[in-house]
Amino acid sequence: MPLLIAPDDLAALIASETPVRVLDVRWRLDAPDGRPAYLEGHLPGAVYVDLDHELADHVPTGQQPVDGRHPLPALEALQAAARSWGIDDGEVVVVYDDLKSLSAARAWWVLRNAGVADVRILDGAFRAWTDAGLPVERGEVVPEPGTVTLTPDGLPSIDIDAAATWTRDGGVLLDARAGERYRGEVEPVDPRAGHIPGAINTPTTANVDEDGRFLSPEVLRDQFLAAGVTEGAAVATYCGSGVTAAHNAVALTLAGFEPVLYPGSWSEWANHPERPVATGPDA
Repeated sequence: MPLLIAPDDLAALIASETPVRVLDVRWRLDAPDGRPAYLEGHLPGAVYVDLDHELADHVPTGQQPVDGRHPLPALEALQAAARSWGIDDGEVVVVYDDLKSLSAARAWWVLRNAGVADVRILDGAFRAWTDAGLPVERGEVVPEPGTVTLTPDGLPSIDIDAAATWTRDGGVLLDARAGERYRGEVEPVDPRAGHIPGAINTPTTANVDEDGRFLSPEVLRDQFLAAGVTEGAAVATYCGSGVTAAHNAVALTLAGFEPVLYPGSWSEWANHPERPVATGPDA
């Protein structure tokens, strides 16, 4: 199935009356509630998705996130949410945000992992839609409940123990965070700064151009190979809390690799003081 869809192609798909469900997944680390922006303007028919509470098992405020700040949601809870978004079995699902697809990629990974076969990311995000002169609408969209049946573990992932031995066992581990967080110079969220020993820094911002569109598969592949991904090696990726790591997983997939996600990511690792931490620019 294609991973990306251009605005004009999505508009044509909707006009063709093909069953398609559009999900608005606006979220930022500094502004996690994207609903106000959604209400101000969104793609026609788009349903708002709350990343913190529907695409993750929400960690209550003040509780230590020992499993990470965005642990994967339980399958039953995710299925209830997906049905509330109006998703039916066999439907095309298109996800988008207004942040260069960083949070939309989380929805892509979570839904694909739950067995939804055809999930596509609006390439270039909300800006690409409006730049194309396509219509938007305001207010809440409440669809009829869907009938989708989800299944577990459709995509490969690893836990904290596997992440600890990943490079020792010959795999490549990629850290998708900004360089200053990887190097341990700053850590605005989690209790310790640095990275998992052996991990290579491939900031997710390098996956897209200045307009937020994913780079070509050839360019992405060259970038990952230059960073240290080797042909035939098992590649896993993590980030701060499992959101932008999904963006790296999309880019790796586009580049022809078969990525593995570490959902707990740094927010899980840093909350386990017995786990070692590396700092500086080197893996």
